[in-house]
Amino acid sequence: MLGEGRAPSDDGSELERRASYLADRGDYAAALEVQRLLVEERERSLGAEHPATLTARASLAHWTGKAGDAAGARDQFAALVPASERVLGPEHPDSLTDRANLAAWTGGAGDAAGARDQFAALAPVRERVSGPGHPHTLAERASLAGWTGDAGDAAGARDQYAALLPVRERVQGAEHPDTLTTRHQLARWTGEAGNAPAARGQFAALLADCQRILGADHPGTLDTCDSLANWTWEAGDAAGARDQYAALVSRYEQVLGPEQPDTLHARLTLAMTTFDAGDAAGARDLCAVLLPVAEQVLGPDSEITLAVRACSATCTREAGDPAGARDLCAALLLVRERVSGPQHPDTLGVRANLARWTGEAGEAAAARGQFAALLADCQQVLGADHPWTRDTRDGLAYWTEKAANGTESGVD
Repeated sequence: MLGEGRAPSDDGSELERRASYLADRGDYAAALEVQRLLVEERERSLGAEHPATLTARASLAHWTGKAGDAAGARDQFAALVPASERVLGPEHPDSLTDRANLAAWTGGAGDAAGARDQFAALAPVRERVSGPGHPHTLAERASLAGWTGDAGDAAGARDQYAALLPVRERVQGAEHPDTLTTRHQLARWTGEAGNAPAARGQFAALLADCQRILGADHPGTLDTCDSLANWTWEAGDAAGARDQYAALVSRYEQVLGPEQPDTLHARLTLAMTTFDAGDAAGARDLCAVLLPVAEQVLGPDSEITLAVRACSATCTREAGDPAGARDLCAALLLVRERVSGPQHPDTLGVRANLARWTGEAGEAAAARGQFAALLADCQQVLGADHPWTRDTRDGLAYWTEKAANGTESGVD
């Protein structure tokens, strides 16, 4: 959903060929340096609003986004669109493409609702000018659906993908990659809209087709396997999801490698589903093996590494070792405070677990002190009536009573 390039101009300049070559290689930083020279040359020789200059500006904006500066791309396209409409006309294909890029990079810069609204305004114009089956029409309808979901309207995204799917099937065919992608998105947003069993069923049907059409090791097939396992889990079948993630981990290790980030994330999810399926000790052991690999490959501050630490502590506690969970949680807290800050909600959550497991490990007075300090921060950060604040207040009362009564542990 992050934009599309204009067709290059036909003057065949050396600078344009060089910039395109670098961009095709993925070296957008170097492409930008050359493209800026091209824009300056065209502005000097042809004028700021010559069609060839506008094309060069469009490429410069597009590659700015590809180089990681979505806000910069958005701003450049915002300046380019009125010039394109003035010079070429508001319904010229290049003007419409510039509007699509503006919408896409608006979303890429973090404004999903803005992207949705811009694509919604563009869609009827594109359909009238290019036709309902034109590739750009279909792509922009898909972008509208995606940004609708990202803006918080999962049901709206689901319905838009459902309307797009039969058009894709009629125009491109049931086995076209874009049709399979639309089915994937329809299943995803069906689940996000609250119907996990239906999403699981749609992903199961899609997986069979992906395996047949794309092959078992295709990235699209593996992504569908991951989604099927996730929605199996969301539908309440933790054991089924665990088995699917176990198979997926094996495929990832063979296809992507044992230390690839997607493989490590799948191993984390395997541990989590193992825990949810009732095997806390097994999940704990999976985390213990995964943690040093995640730290080495992704770094100690990676969110995946932190999630492995959190999962390990929870599983350790549920396996009957609150003192071990306390120690793991204390180590996690040091990292979480450094990464997220002492008052971030994720940090507050770790502190709550540390306080609770400190008490369960037999240190009621220490748990009381930790909950007292946590309560003050929760009230300041979250407010007095936030559910976490209320839970913390209850925890303080509980461990205050235990400490007063000389009770060593609050484990039920």
